[in-house]
Amino acid sequence: MRAGGLVILPTETVYGLAGDASDPAVVAAIFEAKGRPRFNPLISHVADLAAAEKIAIFDDRARKLAERFWPGPLTLVLPIAPDTPVCDLARAGLDTVAVRVPGHPMAHALLARFGGPVVAPSANRSGRPSPTNFADAVEETGVSAAAALDGGPCEVGLESTVVALLDEARLLRPGSVTRAEIEALIGPLAEAEADAKRSPGRLARHYSPKAPVRLNVETPEPGEAYLAFGPGDHRWNLSPSSDLREAAARLFAYLRDADRTDPIAIAVAPIPGHGLGEAINDRLKRAAGFVG
Repeated sequence: MRAGGLVILPTETVYGLAGDASDPAVVAAIFEAKGRPRFNPLISHVADLAAAEKIAIFDDRARKLAERFWPGPLTLVLPIAPDTPVCDLARAGLDTVAVRVPGHPMAHALLARFGGPVVAPSANRSGRPSPTNFADAVEETGVSAAAALDGGPCEVGLESTVVALLDEARLLRPGSVTRAEIEALIGPLAEAEADAKRSPGRLARHYSPKAPVRLNVETPEPGEAYLAFGPGDHRWNLSPSSDLREAAARLFAYLRDADRTDPIAIAVAPIPGHGLGEAINDRLKRAAGFVG
């Protein structure tokens, strides 16, 4: 990474394609490898809160959240610090930066050794389901990586929650750190619209397999792959016990596996909207192209 190479990196959320956040050429190489639109900002990953304070300005709300949820699957969008090392291209030209401290021990070890901010968007081609295991990450973007680290299956399986703390606190992307958990610390969260451009993963069609995706399906049509939720004998059952955490961890891997069977469509059972279900439904709607 110090020589400008890209590394496939495991985190607790998904596998990332990682590189030096301070080097515009490295960031451009990541965009090229992913086929990612240049206007979509990247998250800067650091080893700890002290490192985060070198790239972003923290207020009391940000410190409360960082102290409670870091290391872990929460990203904060904050004003940039003076002389922030995160390059303009990584920030999509914005005066804010998205930052988090990942919880995976292998990611943490690499960040601590590297000593600077690292961008690590999901290691998939842009718009495709994010890889949550080593083989899928290498299949997607391994040709562009100088090294690839196998950290096993991702524990969380959904990208991090993203919260902007600029004026009002806003939930830009739901994730496994839930709205209720955040609001318990800092009060009500406003909706995303005003600051949505500042978050990764906000494109209308995102996380998409090749096959079209149908949502809230009780009974699939012939030729459809079915992602079930709840009791029943199905090839792709997100959680036979109706456990939302289990469903989140399996979601992207099952979308990818179902897509490999070349179905006429991928039908998905109804998923409850409470707690982690908010994040799961957000990803499913983007896979189906329903939200912007």
